[in-house]
Amino acid sequence: MSASRRQFMQLLSALPFLSPAHLFAQNQNLTDRANRIASVISEFSNQGIHRTGTDVDAGCAEWLVHRLREYGVTGRLDPLQLERIEILAASFEFDGVKMEGIPLFDCTYTDENGISGTLGPIGSSADIGVIMLPPSTASPLHSQLDEARRNNSHKAMIAVTDLSYPREGIAVINAEDFREPVGPPVLQIANTHWDALQQAMNANRTATVVAQCERVPATAYNVSARIAGRNPSLPPMVIMTPRSSWWESASERGGGIAMFLELARDLAANLPERDILFTANTGHELSHLGLNQYLHERQTLIQDASVWIHLGANFAARGSSIRLQYSDERFREVAQRRLGALNLQPGIETPIGQRPLGEARNIFDGGGHFLSILGNNPLFHHPHDLWPDAVDLDTTAQWTAAFSVIALELSKA
Repeated sequence: MSASRRQFMQLLSALPFLSPAHLFAQNQNLTDRANRIASVISEFSNQGIHRTGTDVDAGCAEWLVHRLREYGVTGRLDPLQLERIEILAASFEFDGVKMEGIPLFDCTYTDENGISGTLGPIGSSADIGVIMLPPSTASPLHSQLDEARRNNSHKAMIAVTDLSYPREGIAVINAEDFREPVGPPVLQIANTHWDALQQAMNANRTATVVAQCERVPATAYNVSARIAGRNPSLPPMVIMTPRSSWWESASERGGGIAMFLELARDLAANLPERDILFTANTGHELSHLGLNQYLHERQTLIQDASVWIHLGANFAARGSSIRLQYSDERFREVAQRRLGALNLQPGIETPIGQRPLGEARNIFDGGGHFLSILGNNPLFHHPHDLWPDAVDLDTTAQWTAAFSVIALELSKA
């Protein structure tokens, strides 16, 4: 028996007023929930690469509508027009080594011949600046890259995936300036040849960067739904999760989508007092493109909603430290009380009043109320984030059960 399952049973056994039959039912409910979550995440992971505006992204939207329908919730597809980045050629060549790469989706690009020049660290006088980036986008090195891009400090740049990741595969950076590209071409590469690359930089060797892309008109889709409450005069509650990503993203995105569906199932089965709005947004990796459209079409909803429950990234990842974020103390009190009853505690809490991570930042910026769950991930934005190895199913099921109880409480008047 896993630690989390054993922990759950210990909690139940400490409640003497529950009959053996009720204890069995509680445990069976958790097992059933874990099985449903496993089904959702495995299907999501197996669909393929979930980049915004691709065929996989569109198919995922239709699949999610079908999944909602299974729980008696009617979802719909809300189209979003964009110009998708199509990579034509992307490579980095130095000292006889040629590597495939992925350009940033918010920079300028080269032609088919690329850019050739001397290699050196970002901040040097080299034509092609190189930097290795740690997983946390809040790191000083990410800020250094951003500053170099905005200052056009090099003719081109190389962003190397950190050594904490597997030697094969690229951990891709989100495109925060997708609508207004910034700076010279930046190519992201794996850390496979990092030692040789350092030697080439030290010797000021010449390299060539090719980052040839075009923008292609595309349609992506948000998925939205509504469960009507008994008292429509009450402010609605919104449950949101991003559903697009750079790769298959089993633990990064799959947990949020599975919890999204579980909350829809539980709220549909327990008619809420207030209306419940659901939105699963595309465009996450492109500076929250889908959520921005959703909010633009509902300009008063940020402040009109009683609370936004944000089901963010990575809380389903194996080895994740769960982070909770709250707009104010009321929602922290509700969460702590319900989590305490299940012997759950977050690993970290974003201080109230500090701008939160993920889509919760949009709600914070608009002055709305929110409760948010996310985590960290040793495979964040990496192609090895796959079902089943990257996912901690038992922990995901426990936190989903807890958030179901929280959502049911907050759905009441």
